[in-house]
Amino acid sequence: MEKSTTTADDSMGDKSDSSSELTIVDIAASNPDFSTLVSFVKAAGLAETLSGEGPFTVFAPTNEAFAKVPADTVAALKADPTGALADVLKLHVVSGKVLAADAAKLDGQCVDTLGGKVKIAKSGNDLTIVGQKIVKTDIEGSNGVIHVIDGVITAPSTDC
Repeated sequence: MEKSTTTADDSMGDKSDSSSELTIVDIAASNPDFSTLVSFVKAAGLAETLSGEGPFTVFAPTNEAFAKVPADTVAALKADPTGALADVLKLHVVSGKVLAADAAKLDGQCVDTLGGKVKIAKSGNDLTIVGQKIVKTDIEGSNGVIHVIDGVITAPSTDC
């Protein structure tokens, strides 16, 4: 798990002196690895909410993570942006700020997301959420934090 020390200036675009001045949506939008996520968030009507005061914790799948989802599933989600797509995206959002150190203490516990309960697990140095590995942590914005995950959460945990 890689902890981020990234600021908006050094790899996310020249928008400000610090990523903490950008919202989590601004940070994601400035990173090409999140273009699919950002387009889906906008289509689902969640961009305004996630640009609000917060705080929010977003477990953000990369474009590569979305590419692993079967094409028919993606097509079904796109066909229902404010229903099925919004429901899946809400599984990636926790109300409140959960830093990696806090998440690591939640091993085996279920966390409430905006879309249902998800289980966090720790194995060695690896932290997962519903089986999706957290690959980069603690990208902080003005209204929350982003943790990058290598897969897409498509359903709440069944063992919560």
